[in-house]
Amino acid sequence: MPAQLGKIYIAPSGAQLIVTKAGPGTLTDGTIDRPKLAALVFHDSQRLAALNALVHPPVWDRERRLMDEYAAAHPHGIAVVEAAILVETGSYRNYAKLIVAVCSEEQQIERAMSRGGMTREQVLDRLRRQMPLAEKIKYADYVIDTSGAKESTLAQTRGVYQALLALNP
Repeated sequence: MPAQLGKIYIAPSGAQLIVTKAGPGTLTDGTIDRPKLAALVFHDSQRLAALNALVHPPVWDRERRLMDEYAAAHPHGIAVVEAAILVETGSYRNYAKLIVAVCSEEQQIERAMSRGGMTREQVLDRLRRQMPLAEKIKYADYVIDTSGAKESTLAQTRGVYQALLALNP
């Protein structure tokens, strides 16, 4: 059975490479233990770079295959990829448009902590490793402000969706 890292499945050989690089405490019952892995790599830029070098290429390959399959089946469809570090990695260039969702740093912290498993300090550590949102929005074709009411976010999302539909009639 493949190991799971978030929503991305990694073949057993890939999981073994991660375990080899990050340490034996990162694999439990064939599943990458994300909190343990994060605790080991997020404070060590060399280990984080090594992990990214292992994880990103197969993720991008799988993403390309899925996008190609979707495009073949839905030539006028819209596919969306959610990833926190598209700008930082330069992979935003692989997409026709970039949508950046924004909210205050405090909301980012609260939302990450509400998903469980991270302390405020851990969330801040991750945020510090990302490009600040004020800088990231300079790359955006569309910005959705998620800091207000859910209906406001939904209205903005509908607007972006309609704009994207208009690009590919």
